[in-house]
Amino acid sequence: MMSITDQSGTRQRDRLRPRMEPGVDAGGLLVTWRATETGSQRAGADSTVQPGTAPAPLTPDEIAAVLSVGARAPSIHNTQPWLFRPHDDHIDLLADPDRQLSAVDPDGRELILSCGAALFGLRLGLRRIGRLPAVELQPDPAQPRLLARIWSAGHAASTRVETDLITAVPHRHTHRGPFSPGQVPDRLLAAMVTDAVAEGCELALIGDTKVIAELDRLIRGAAAQQQADASITAELARWVRPLHSEARDGVPATARLAENAWASQSGRAGEAAGRQVACGRLAEMALGRLAGRDFGAPGTEESGGTLPSATAVLLTAGDTTADWLRAGQALDRVLLRAAARWVFASLQSQALESACYRRAVRALLGGSGYPQMVLQFGRANTAVATPRRPHAEMLATQPAE
Repeated sequence: MMSITDQSGTRQRDRLRPRMEPGVDAGGLLVTWRATETGSQRAGADSTVQPGTAPAPLTPDEIAAVLSVGARAPSIHNTQPWLFRPHDDHIDLLADPDRQLSAVDPDGRELILSCGAALFGLRLGLRRIGRLPAVELQPDPAQPRLLARIWSAGHAASTRVETDLITAVPHRHTHRGPFSPGQVPDRLLAAMVTDAVAEGCELALIGDTKVIAELDRLIRGAAAQQQADASITAELARWVRPLHSEARDGVPATARLAENAWASQSGRAGEAAGRQVACGRLAEMALGRLAGRDFGAPGTEESGGTLPSATAVLLTAGDTTADWLRAGQALDRVLLRAAARWVFASLQSQALESACYRRAVRALLGGSGYPQMVLQFGRANTAVATPRRPHAEMLATQPAE
C-alpha cells in the first residue's frame, strides 16, 4: 500500500485506513468487484450475479425513478455521455459516442468514467425504491458500447447511509472557486476512503504540501498545453454555455464564476481581463489550492476564501474499461458521501487528459495505481442544480454495436 505523508511525518493514509474486510460494502450496496470471489461471472466481465438472484420485474414508475437518480451523475463538461435502455426486468447502460470529447478524451476514459458514475446512480436509484441492485459489467463482448446491465435482485429497506446518499443527490455539485470556512472532519474523510475501497478503488489522501505543489505544477502545465491546442479549445467552447442558455447539457454560466459571466455578458470583459494577472498571482499564493479549469477565461478565477481541507487522488489497480467503470462508481459515491455532510469537491482532470502528464502524476504518487481523478474537498454553499437532458433524450433507440 502506498503511503503519502504530511509535513509532520504522520502516515495520513494509515491513520484514515478503513476498518473493513476486503470486499465488504459498509453502505449496504451490492458491489460489482466482489463477483470474481463470490458469484458467477462471464468471461471478461465483473458481475454481482448471486445464486437465486433472478431479475425481478420493475414497473414503469419504478424505472423512471431509478433513471432520475442515474441521470444526476457527474460527467466531464456535463456531457452526460450515457444512454439507458430499460426493460421490464433490467436496465442496460450504454456509452453515447456522439457525446465523447474526441480532442481531450480520445480513448474515452473520461466518457466511461462518467458512465460509471451514472451506474452508481442507477444502483442508488434501486435502493431508493427498496430494491437490491445486481450489476454485470460489460455483459456482452459483441456490444462494446453496452457497459453494464443492472437489475433488481430482491427487496430490502434502504439503510441510513443509503438514505443520506439519496438525499444528497439533488444538491451535489462540482465546486469551483474558493471554499467556505469550516474543516472536513477526519471521520468523513475516512468514510470516503472506505467508500472508494468498497467500489474496488483507492482514494489516496495527500498531506504533503510538496506533493500538492507538484500536482499543481503538473495541472498548470497540462492546462497550458491544452490552451495551445486549437482542437481542444474549440471543443471546450462548444460545451460552455452562455448566460440564459436553454441548453440542458454542457457547462452552464451558473456553474462558473458568477463575476466572470456577469462581466462578459455586460460588456465588462475588458475590466475582467485587467484583473487576470492579479487573480492569477493570488491563486499561486494560495498554498494547497490546485488550479481549476478556466473554461476559456484564463486568469479570472476568484481569489480569497478558505483553502481546501483535503486533497486526494482516486486510483485504480488497473487501467481497463472495467477499472474506469469502477472509478466512476467510486467517484459518484465519494462525492455524494461528502455532499451529504455539505462538503463539496473541486475536480482537476487536466493533468490526467495527457498521457505524459498522467504518467508524471502516477510517478509522483509512487506508481502503484492509475490516477483517474484529482479532487480537493472543502465546505461550500450549495449551487443551482446543473441542468440535465430530458429522460427521453437519454433512452437508447438503436441496438448497441
